[in-house]
Amino acid sequence: MKVAVFNTKSYDREYLDRHNEQAGHQLVYFEAPLNNNTVNLTLGCDGVCVFVNDIIDRETIKGLAENGVKIIALRCAGFNNVDLSAASEYNIRVVRVPAYSPQAVAEHAAALILTLNRKTHKAYNRVRENNFSLERLVGFNLCGKTVGVIGTGKIGVAFCKIMLGFGCTLFASDLYESAELKQLGVVYCSFSEVLNVSNIISLHCPLTPETYHLIDQKAIDQMKDGVMVINTSRGALINTKDAISALKKKKLGYLGIDVYEEEEKLFFNDLSESIIQDDEISRLMTFPNVLITAHQAFFTREALGKIALTTIQNLTDFEEGLFLINEIRPKSV
Repeated sequence: MKVAVFNTKSYDREYLDRHNEQAGHQLVYFEAPLNNNTVNLTLGCDGVCVFVNDIIDRETIKGLAENGVKIIALRCAGFNNVDLSAASEYNIRVVRVPAYSPQAVAEHAAALILTLNRKTHKAYNRVRENNFSLERLVGFNLCGKTVGVIGTGKIGVAFCKIMLGFGCTLFASDLYESAELKQLGVVYCSFSEVLNVSNIISLHCPLTPETYHLIDQKAIDQMKDGVMVINTSRGALINTKDAISALKKKKLGYLGIDVYEEEEKLFFNDLSESIIQDDEISRLMTFPNVLITAHQAFFTREALGKIALTTIQNLTDFEEGLFLINEIRPKSV
C-alpha cells in the first residue's frame, strides 16, 4: 500500500522503515505538514500517516477522498486535529496509536516538576560558567505535597504511581475512576476540589470541546497561590493569555508545559535563526518560573518503536481487510 507520511523527521523515517521491512508498504516521506495546501501530495496514495500538528479538517479530508485516500493513520494517541464526522462522511477510516508509552509522558511530567522546583536547569548553566552559588535556587520537598491529576487514563495512572513514590498525597478528577488508583490511596473528587487543594496540578486529559481552555482565569482563581501547573497533554487545555496574567500576578508560581496551543507553527522545527512572531510564547519564555519543552514527552526509544510498530500494523490490517482494533469512529468518541 502506498502511504504519504507527513511531518516527518529523521527519527520517524528510521523507526517506520525498521518496522516496515516485513510489511512492505510504500512509504513516501514529506517534511511538510498535511493540510489543505499540501493535500495534493497525496495523489495516487491509498493512505496518509500524520502527526499531532497536521490539520485534517473537512476541506483537507475532501481533498484526500478526491485523491483516492482511504485511511488516515495517526502516529499519536490524540485525534483532536481530525474531523471525524467528515472522515466518516467521505468513507475514510481513521486509526491511531492509543498507548505507545504512558511511562514516557508521565516521567517527563515528573521531570518538569523536579526541574522547576529544584531549578536544575539554572544550576547547570551556572556551574558551566564557574558560578557555584546557591542563591535563588531554593526549592521545596515533594514529599507531603498535594498533587492534583486531571485525567487518569494510562498516562495519568503512570504519573500517579510516580508521585505516590515521592510521598505525595494524590487527588484526581476523571469521568471514569480507576479502581487501581483508589486502592493505592488516590482520592477522586470534583475538578473544582482538585483545583482548591493542590500544590501541583498535572493535566493528563484529552483535548475535546469540553476540555478546551479547561485551565482559564475561572479555574486559576480556584487554585492555591503559588501553585505549579504542568501540561504534557494538549496545549489548548490552557488559556495562554490567562496563564500569562496569572504568572504576572504571581498566582501561578510555576508553569511547566510540553505542549502549546499554537505549537504547530513552532515545535519540531529549528527556528534558532528566526524571529518568533508568536508574542504569547515569547512572553512565556521571559518568566524565570516557566519551563517549556517542545512536545518531547513521548520522545523515548521505547515510545518511538511502539508508535512505528502500531502504525505499520494498523496499515497492514486495513490492507488485509482485518478488524481495525485502533479505529476511531465519531460514535465511539
